[in-house]
Amino acid sequence: MIVQNLFLGTMFVGLVVALFTGHPMAFAMGGLAVVLTFIGWGPESLAVFANTVYTTMNNYTLIAIPLFVLMGNFLSYSGIAEGLFESLRYSLGRVRGGLAVAVVIVSTVFAATTGVVGASVVTIGLLAIPVLLRNGYDQALTTGVVAAGGTLGILIPPSIMLVVMASYAQESVGDLFKTAFVPGLMLSFFYCIYVLWICWRKPHYGPAISKEELSQVTTREIIKNFIISAVPMTLLIIAVLVTIYTGVATPTEASGVGAFVALLLTFFYRKFSMKMLKESIYDTAKTTTMVLFIIIGADAFTSMFLGLDGDETVHGIIEALGLSGGSIFFAMMVITYLLGIFMEWPGIVSIIFPIFLPLLQKYDYNMVWVITCMAVALQTSFLTPPVGGSLFYIKGIVPKEVKMSTIYRGVNPFVFIMLIVLALLMMFPELILWLVD
Repeated sequence: MIVQNLFLGTMFVGLVVALFTGHPMAFAMGGLAVVLTFIGWGPESLAVFANTVYTTMNNYTLIAIPLFVLMGNFLSYSGIAEGLFESLRYSLGRVRGGLAVAVVIVSTVFAATTGVVGASVVTIGLLAIPVLLRNGYDQALTTGVVAAGGTLGILIPPSIMLVVMASYAQESVGDLFKTAFVPGLMLSFFYCIYVLWICWRKPHYGPAISKEELSQVTTREIIKNFIISAVPMTLLIIAVLVTIYTGVATPTEASGVGAFVALLLTFFYRKFSMKMLKESIYDTAKTTTMVLFIIIGADAFTSMFLGLDGDETVHGIIEALGLSGGSIFFAMMVITYLLGIFMEWPGIVSIIFPIFLPLLQKYDYNMVWVITCMAVALQTSFLTPPVGGSLFYIKGIVPKEVKMSTIYRGVNPFVFIMLIVLALLMMFPELILWLVD
């Protein structure tokens, strides 16, 4: 028992050291598991990891990951987001904060095509930040609204994080897509309210665009551009999600159809080229490889953790403390949020799920609701200073005069909004569960 606890302690201390010294999560988790297993049980025990990897890679649901990413890349290269932003810029730019509201709306729509935070933040940022700053928007508000809007990409379906979570928990991907849509739209709505409120209180934060610029386009042109840019992508998103929700197609099948239709849209918008196709496939391969490597490393780490009866050790500690189901659930949310500041979400899922989900099942918690709340907590952590992932994506694309402290100041109100939405979901499960009852 002492040896097991020593190995468990070494695993987590080693993981923290590896992550803080800059080693990739996939190799930190996988490497630790392999080395400690080799030392503890000998080389023959490594076959367990091979079987785990084989089982994971045979999971049919995971095929949806590259297909949804490919769909997002095709739509990104098609230029739809640019056209949609331009039409909304002239439509909403007449009011204070209107451009920032346009950013939130475009981010929400674009989030339903990518499923990857980095792609959403960078694409929306390159598109919107120069326009916002040129129109006199406050630097903190500009970076905050872009980071928060882009981060919706990990939550709003079709999200690859939800696909992986459903696979781990053996829950329906369609049910998770349904429930995650509500917090995604809630966040988008509250972002818009906050932007309009802060620009009403402080007009210099988000001035309306000038009459001279508005005069450059007619109302007819604005409506035409909006229809051309918004309608095809919206119909594609609705078609993909509706086929999943109604059971007509599995998420994997729907992702394949979505990727194919997105490719057709690149022809429709005259953006198709062999270079575009090559770059889309290459970007998809990079993203998919990153996710799968983390899953493999996390699986190895989890296998050793379970092999050392780590879950039983944690369960014993929790039972000794006499924690209630509500306390366990709250602890899970806090730990998820804190881990999310330092770790990638696949690693967190692989650690949290084996420990907490069996405990919560004993208290008859609805797992779809639990996982949805966890997804919101993870999404929140992408923005939390000092090491939230989206903050560094933003820093990489803003002008040099925009300081990191400004980005921190800009995202703080949006983190607060996220925590409010998470609290509402935790207190009122019926906000989302009515969709799957």
